[in-house]
Amino acid sequence: MPADHGGEEAAVLAAARAGDHAAFAALSERYRRLLRAHCYRMLGSFDEAEDMVQEVLLRAWRGREGFEGRSLFRTWLYCIATNACLNALERAPPRVLPQDLAPPVTASTPASQARSTPPLAPEVPWLQPFPDDLLDAEPPADAVVEARETIALAFLAALQHLPPRQRAVLILSDVVGWSAAEVAELLELTVPSVTSALQRARSTLRARFPAGAPDPSAGAPVTGRERAALKVFMDAWEQGDAAELTRLLREDARWAMPPAPLWFDGRAAIANLLALFPPRWQGREFRMAPVGANRQPAAAAYLRRQGEAVFRLSGIHVLRVSDGQIAEITTFSAELCAGFRLPPTLTD
Repeated sequence: MPADHGGEEAAVLAAARAGDHAAFAALSERYRRLLRAHCYRMLGSFDEAEDMVQEVLLRAWRGREGFEGRSLFRTWLYCIATNACLNALERAPPRVLPQDLAPPVTASTPASQARSTPPLAPEVPWLQPFPDDLLDAEPPADAVVEARETIALAFLAALQHLPPRQRAVLILSDVVGWSAAEVAELLELTVPSVTSALQRARSTLRARFPAGAPDPSAGAPVTGRERAALKVFMDAWEQGDAAELTRLLREDARWAMPPAPLWFDGRAAIANLLALFPPRWQGREFRMAPVGANRQPAAAAYLRRQGEAVFRLSGIHVLRVSDGQIAEITTFSAELCAGFRLPPTLTD
């Protein structure tokens, strides 16, 4: 792996290895943003990624004398983080979305079944959304930033179907940008086995990625067209305009609602849902606020029930927009969105 010739970082590293905790904290803090995103990709949970970063930095501090400077400090942290995540994944089931657990509600689903809401399943290890403001925080100018911010929900959901080592191989190769030799050294594999694992992982992702979704290796920011679609979505939701919400949808749109093992497949199925349960059903009112999640357009929904004085955070809608229309909505309950710095209530 390439050597680190940064004079300033070398001096800070020397102080850290000598036991200067402040120097170590200042240096490692430069990479917290990257480590958090890396652990999130590995684990599929924002909460677990936050905890894992703390564990990684603690392990790095305890093992600082073993870092000899033959690789980048950032590379060393990635090694610790990847191995820590692999150990955690040995004991944990994969993170899921409703599409992984239940058949869809379609336009042909009997009305009686479509009306019945399955019980929430908070005990299920659900995939969690990731707040964009933690990706957008500016690192110091001398910190190396990943070229790709691959963090789309569809990409994260597909990763969960890979065995842990395949997942690590794909993330390190296609997101972090390591060579097959570097990945092989970290995972104690041969270069041919890394190449083979990468091919299998890419094949699985292609099969799992929704039709029409962008390249899973891309990390493009939200576009003006996507923001415009989000604005129309929020306005229609606040106004209870089911017809406008339906018009926004692609014919093959999907809508999932974790932690309910429930998802709707197709515009006609979603239109049926909106006819049965419109946003202003039983006197409910909503206020919507734009947020950033997984580099996708998203809106925080605040609900005020009939007779209540304030709007309470009910969840976050994360959209996938294709050619100006909504291709996918994932509505996460507020309990799954702990990483978002949102006020719990709003008033008029």
